[in-house]
Amino acid sequence: MSGGLIVAYALMPRTFPLPLEPREGEWAFGAWLKIGKDGMVSVAVPQLEMGQGVTSLLPQIAAMELGADWRQVAVEPAPPSGAYANVPLAAQWAELWMPAVAGLAKGDDPAIARSFAERGKFTVTAEGTSVTAYEEPLRIAAAAAREMLAEAAANTWGVSAEEVKIEGGFASHGKQRLGFGQLAEDAAALSPPSSPTVRTELPNERGAGRALGEANRFPRLDGPSKVTGMANFAGDVRLPDMVFAAVAHGPVGETRLAGYDTKRIEGLSGDIRLIKGPGEDWLAAVATNWWAANHALEVLSPRFATRSAVESEALFTALDKAVRKGITERIFIEGDPDDAIGGKPSLVARYDVSPALHGTLETASCTARLRDRRCELWIAAQAPQTAREAVAKALGIKPLDVIVYPVPAGGSFDARLDHRHAVQAALIAREVGKPVQLTWSRWQEHLATLPRTPAAAVLWAKLAEPGGQITGWKTRIAAPATGKAFGRRLFDGESPQTAMRESDGAADAMAVEGGVPPYALANFSLDHVPVATGLPAGRMRGQAHGYTAFFTECFIDELAHAAKRESLSYRMEMLGGDPRLAACLLRVSSLANWNGGHDASGQGLACHHIGGDHGGRIAVIVTARRNPEGGVLVDKISAAVDIGRVINRDIALQQIEGGLVYGLGLTVGSSTAYAEGLPLVGRLSGLGLPLLGQMPTIEVDLLDSTAPPADPGELGVAAIAPAIANALFSATGYRFRRLPLLEEAE
Repeated sequence: MSGGLIVAYALMPRTFPLPLEPREGEWAFGAWLKIGKDGMVSVAVPQLEMGQGVTSLLPQIAAMELGADWRQVAVEPAPPSGAYANVPLAAQWAELWMPAVAGLAKGDDPAIARSFAERGKFTVTAEGTSVTAYEEPLRIAAAAAREMLAEAAANTWGVSAEEVKIEGGFASHGKQRLGFGQLAEDAAALSPPSSPTVRTELPNERGAGRALGEANRFPRLDGPSKVTGMANFAGDVRLPDMVFAAVAHGPVGETRLAGYDTKRIEGLSGDIRLIKGPGEDWLAAVATNWWAANHALEVLSPRFATRSAVESEALFTALDKAVRKGITERIFIEGDPDDAIGGKPSLVARYDVSPALHGTLETASCTARLRDRRCELWIAAQAPQTAREAVAKALGIKPLDVIVYPVPAGGSFDARLDHRHAVQAALIAREVGKPVQLTWSRWQEHLATLPRTPAAAVLWAKLAEPGGQITGWKTRIAAPATGKAFGRRLFDGESPQTAMRESDGAADAMAVEGGVPPYALANFSLDHVPVATGLPAGRMRGQAHGYTAFFTECFIDELAHAAKRESLSYRMEMLGGDPRLAACLLRVSSLANWNGGHDASGQGLACHHIGGDHGGRIAVIVTARRNPEGGVLVDKISAAVDIGRVINRDIALQQIEGGLVYGLGLTVGSSTAYAEGLPLVGRLSGLGLPLLGQMPTIEVDLLDSTAPPADPGELGVAAIAPAIANALFSATGYRFRRLPLLEEAE
């Protein structure tokens, strides 16, 4: 088993150095677990906690397998180590790090991906792979520790280890009982079993939920600290003699610092010092407090010279030209859609998507300290080893001399796959000779964080008469090669501008991921039109599914209307190959009292799946209407979701609801235009995000499932936009084909 090999390494420190050294009074059980004299079980978590609950999910898996008392379970963020290699994600992203022969890294036993991930300390948090990557290794590691505890107890009592029962944090035999803390030292001295036996019962909190009044057995470990405000995020780090830095970036484009007048900041308090970036594309101010540093930059108003500055008008002109006349790269084909459609499609529809900003609560922040040619980083990083290597390269030191202390992110939505702020913080710390905390202002976050890519799509199909069955369907999406550019930034260390330039014109399956409809179509094709927009784009929660589902589910609704068919039954007719998604549709129709969207009811429907055969499914029905004062009002969201085996129902529901709300923000706002390389939205309040008082009623039904666990966090992001657009058609009779949804109707 793949996980077995990982844990075998993790249990042998001679292969991988022990990532987390035990403190006094505790003992390590391989790379994943430590048990203290007080009975506390500490579980290593190598993934970034950014609100998705991974610091509870992974410890829960270990606790259930170990037989621990949840009240005595703690979590410890783990540094980058080959012991925690994210093999499934390495295989999924093989096209990015091994493009010529990516297929060799995939399959049921991706040995090449494992080797790459272990050697590269690849522990990236992305694509909802945390449970897929770490459930099996954690269970095997916990099973090994459980058997060692049982053996230690058996040796004490003079009985067979098979007779010892481990549960609730105790080992017991008849009336004899010993706590984990009493056994830990003796157990840790034993040799780990070569093939530990995991429990037959898989972690599963049924989708249908607990009985009324039954307490949650596994409440979030990070909940109390966040509720009380005691949780420490990247911006909360404080070190002795620390100073604070703010940064000013140039406009988006080929930009260089052109000058500034230091006389403007003479007399300002805060002991201001200025630091130029090595490429002179940013300028930092350092002061005794962050407000003074940022104020100095505002007063200074550094000048930048920018070539090829991004302009929204030129960006959308390029997309328009590409989607209409650009050279296509075929990503997927089934049958012969060209012949099936011929020269007379029954329906053609055009859709457009504007760039979207992440809107994280906490902006980019990193604390750096240099001592004895070693650099310490306190950072919320989704790709910590990549950040470590980039800092080492910038400082001219070895990656082993960069120490990463993981801290949780106050929101990320994949913005923290980027690590430029870590490099900036380290360079500034070297210049000033003190620990430095760099925090980007909200304006700099909007300017420098890479937005979700803009895109344009044309879809056309042929319907049979009578009945409206789809005989042919073609999807053509114009978008930058954002996946290729992301890979060059992550794995090759290229700058956003260089990675974008080197990727322009490349076919990119990641840029159109999710564009293949879930329906049984005899003749279908998906084409990507690579287009150069001049705007470096990044990853965002939902990824390409956030717009490809919008294209597909709006178009299928339009086809149903053209065929004079009720949209739910129209979809169901084509879902014989995906009974799990069909079950979601049936369940949500009952949950929301679906009426077909008739009589201007304002009900709209959408469904989507992410992750292939073993991935998650969602069906959403929304009730929405036009706001007489402008914008969109969403009154109710109903969702039925199949994410396979549910490990923690409360966290799953939180993630689904959070995804729906985040997708709602992307549907009605989150966007900005660009002029002369500058975003026109500089504040969080300018993103048009829904306010608390505008939140709709949300009801989510988790379906019971025996499928492998799937990520719940991205599904809602993808499905909500088309559901709202279809609801607005029901309410108004107009089709809205642009994200964010605009006032203009076609």
